[in-house]
Amino acid sequence: MIDYNNILEEKITLLKASGQYRYFLDVNKSVQHFPRFYFEDENGNKKLAINWCTNDYLCMSLNEEVISKLSFVAHRSGCGSGGTRNISGTTNYHRDLEFTLANLHTKEAALLFSGAYLANVTAISSLGKLFPDSVFISDEKNHASIIEGIRVSGCKKLVFNHNDISHLEDILQTIPAGTPKIIFFESIYSICGSIAPIEEIIILAKKHNALTYIDEVHAVGMYGEDGGGITSLLHLQNGIDLINGTLAKGFGILGGYIAGNKLMIDAIRSIGSGFIFTTSLPPAICAAATKSIQILKDNKYRNNFHKNVQLLRQKLDVYQIDYIKNQSHITTIYIGNATLCKKIADELLHVYGLYLQPVNFPTVKIGDECLRITVTEKHKGSDMEHLAKCLQILLNKYISPNTSLIETISSHSKVIIKL
Repeated sequence: MIDYNNILEEKITLLKASGQYRYFLDVNKSVQHFPRFYFEDENGNKKLAINWCTNDYLCMSLNEEVISKLSFVAHRSGCGSGGTRNISGTTNYHRDLEFTLANLHTKEAALLFSGAYLANVTAISSLGKLFPDSVFISDEKNHASIIEGIRVSGCKKLVFNHNDISHLEDILQTIPAGTPKIIFFESIYSICGSIAPIEEIIILAKKHNALTYIDEVHAVGMYGEDGGGITSLLHLQNGIDLINGTLAKGFGILGGYIAGNKLMIDAIRSIGSGFIFTTSLPPAICAAATKSIQILKDNKYRNNFHKNVQLLRQKLDVYQIDYIKNQSHITTIYIGNATLCKKIADELLHVYGLYLQPVNFPTVKIGDECLRITVTEKHKGSDMEHLAKCLQILLNKYISPNTSLIETISSHSKVIIKL
């Protein structure tokens, strides 16, 4: 007799022991008080905290024009779309948003999904059906959605060292000239914050007759004169065949998309099961996203945000907080141990009122656990000062200044589990 519940309990117990179990905090988000919010602790006590782990970078989910647009269209068109895109789930609001996204990326067409993860998995697996003999070449630090899309595609996968152009070229040279090839990479990598050598990858792709697929989820809205991402900032959008993006971070709404030439988008639209069989985004969400993109044509939002990123890092430098240096907005403090990472995050929240969710497996490899700080346009200098002071206290408490991080981590038990 198999006791399924007992097996599940054992797995969850191991997750908790290893520090990899995920606890969710009920955030009482407020437009008026953001980034501050109230939550209840385990004893039911109401507490105030500052949110340092939202991806709503430019606070567009709080923008009055965006909220008004969403509310107006919801009253006019209802809360849901009523079906997939082929059974009444396509409205003028979907078409307007896809047209806006295509223009944003200087592409002929765009295709909406309920999320960027689904967009990646569907588009990439569809490419495997369209080009069944392809070799997919993937950066080693690519997001889980890219990895999953490649796995589902069934195509041969080769992995190149992170942002290593020489290694990428070595791989391309081993593939026969007549074999279809697609290079998958991200513009900004969400944990280390590194930026891909996009122009060099484009040059190599053209040299070896390969297609290029870039994930811009942490860059759209955030970079470029129009918010089109790193490819827009560097004027390289025309060199990329397919662009994946999200509406849920820089644009502050919900959903994902791909953009490319009409033929490519039409082919994926026609065979992608993740698109065909998924109910479409609500019309009001589409209208709000279109409004957000239009508003972010104004560079003032990005300028204010990036000033805050620099101010945060200045505060961290003053308090000698070691973070991963990069040219993007991603600010990550490496901890390297899941249990220790959660312990620091718990004290930040319950003692100092600072909400920083620990980043652990499977988001990162075991041993690469970290705290990722997300500053927004609405965080103030005093908030950053408080965060830096508290981080200094806790990092000195748990990681001795006279002891290397490796030695500190080794003194904590680490359980590696297989699920």
